[in-house]
Amino acid sequence: MTSHHRALPYTFHAGEATVLAAEGQFTDAMPEILIGRVDGPVGQAFANMMAQSKGHTAMFAIRACNQLVRPATITVPKVTLKDMANIDLFGGVVQSATADAVLDCVIEGIIPRDMVDELCVVSLVWIDPRCAKDPNLDKKDMYRTNYEATKLALKRALANEPTIDELIANRETIRHDMNDWS
Repeated sequence: MTSHHRALPYTFHAGEATVLAAEGQFTDAMPEILIGRVDGPVGQAFANMMAQSKGHTAMFAIRACNQLVRPATITVPKVTLKDMANIDLFGGVVQSATADAVLDCVIEGIIPRDMVDELCVVSLVWIDPRCAKDPNLDKKDMYRTNYEATKLALKRALANEPTIDELIANRETIRHDMNDWS
């Protein structure tokens, strides 16, 4: 690590995780996370996301009304939310699971407590469009998958995982789940 990097810790960390739904549910969670300093590139991206775009409503992660989580976290859906049912799931279950995961990362020391006001988080989240129409939707499972995946993505981001050595070592043995072309 160069001395420049040591002088500016937490500039930019990216992580992702996938946690699969219970059988018969469409509640898989696949957050893509950026965490970094508010005065760096992640903070700039965070601020830019305050400009809303149709169908991709960005929301702060809150634990409840008047309970914005720290570090400040913004969630953005990866797919266009076309109806109130999906927006309600995003602004309810997913928002809550994300906020709880961020707070628990602070409690568990994954995110340094003394840095919570200097860091911010951007989380791109997946909501399967089938969820809102599913009469048997299990919101507890949706909460579980989003909570677990967000926590794991944050842990991986701050640990810079997977490492380049791991990626090189498994280059020939691991392939994308959707890869049926090679």
